[in-house]
Amino acid sequence: MDFLHALVEYDFLQKALLTSAMVGILCGVIGCFIILRGMALMGDAISHAVLPGVALSYMLGINLLLGAVLSGLLTAVAIGYVSQHSRIKQDVSIGVLFTAAFALGIVLITLQKSSSDLYHVLFGNVLAVRPGDMALTLAIGALVLVAIYLFYKELLLSTFDATMAAASGLPVRLIHYLLLTLLTLVTVASLQTVGIVLVVAMLITPAATAYLLTNRLSLMIAWAAGLGLVSACCGLYLSFTYNLASGATIVMIATVLFFVALLLSPSQGLVWRALRARRRRRLNNPERSLLKHEVSP
Repeated sequence: MDFLHALVEYDFLQKALLTSAMVGILCGVIGCFIILRGMALMGDAISHAVLPGVALSYMLGINLLLGAVLSGLLTAVAIGYVSQHSRIKQDVSIGVLFTAAFALGIVLITLQKSSSDLYHVLFGNVLAVRPGDMALTLAIGALVLVAIYLFYKELLLSTFDATMAAASGLPVRLIHYLLLTLLTLVTVASLQTVGIVLVVAMLITPAATAYLLTNRLSLMIAWAAGLGLVSACCGLYLSFTYNLASGATIVMIATVLFFVALLLSPSQGLVWRALRARRRRRLNNPERSLLKHEVSP
């Protein structure tokens, strides 16, 4: 009841809960397309590539999230350009460019007189979210969800069969860059909540958990959004109640849910698969089972 009472009393906690809920939903939804396309490394790259934009924005005295968006988009475009116009494959170009961007961000941070103001960008601090950051997160969330709703069929086809999508006349490359843009926006929206270091976990873990629960994309998106929402709200509750790091606590809740699904998922859970395998072995060896039953006391 202490948390509920504080939620009613304190405005900062209300903003934190609303922001966390939106981030959990966004990361779950966009994460489904990321893992199905095998772009988990790209999510990691963009999450780190926003750091120089954040540091530069801090130096210029402008909104940190605006610089993060620009930095993430430039890095995503640069990765695509290098992989498409050279012998370097995408995973190699990701490794080169995102580490370079992250290193540049660290260098820029060290040039500041104090890096304490940028600490929350690395590890998140949703309890200190400002009204402007909350409004920007909600605006980004609405934009991303509307874009996915409008282009759902195109994203679906290009995700599962890019060759057929191209043969059907869909601009596959343009759709890919649209997804990268949405991924960058979601990453930026998650900075205040979980930070750069942990944002890739929220992008991947709820979606991976949903992947264990269903084989349909629409249901997977719904599951991932719900799991992200539950992780964010429960993580915020534990963070406030026990004075824990908000971003890390949210990620740990998401990880616990993943392992629960890994063990107990009706179709993919390790426990149920082991029980079904044991049952098949019994059915395939009826004589052995009968003999064991006869000789048992």
